[in-house]
Amino acid sequence: MSTSEGSKFVIEKVERTAETTISALADLTMNVVRHGASIGFMDTLNIAEAIQFWTHVLTKVEQGKTILLIAKDVPTGQIVGTVQLQIDLPSNQSHRADLAKMLVHNSFRRKGIAKKLLQQIELNARALHKSLIVLDTVTDSPAYALYLRCGWKIVGDIPNYAFFPDGSPCSTTYFYKSIE
Repeated sequence: MSTSEGSKFVIEKVERTAETTISALADLTMNVVRHGASIGFMDTLNIAEAIQFWTHVLTKVEQGKTILLIAKDVPTGQIVGTVQLQIDLPSNQSHRADLAKMLVHNSFRRKGIAKKLLQQIELNARALHKSLIVLDTVTDSPAYALYLRCGWKIVGDIPNYAFFPDGSPCSTTYFYKSIE
């Protein structure tokens, strides 16, 4: 567990399902989707589908295929952010990992949580001897700006790659970062 200096949240690595609750992660997912984040779900997302998604993710965590970090609000213990590092890749890509599903609750944005999650997931990648991380995000989104500030390089944009939860199309930008 690490505490970000000057903030009121902690970042924890989830090792087993017992360390967190699927319902709290599902609630976080519902929040970010309700606030328009294009993270693979539409406005029709319901709590049962979000729980099913997190059950699948946590199975991958327990199998050692995914690293999952969560950010908790210190006073309340509420899960206010999360990020995944997908490490179960083909043998010819064992040197890299995919960053996925960086989520921060709308009430806790602009407090440094996403940046701290990103820093911690990069440390986890280094500890696993990964030298390259890739990700995709909505073009010109707040996350896009964060990745640029944190030294990620743009590969390119794909117009109309995905949809926002309301069904409107969005451009997606692919990024990479060498972490040797």
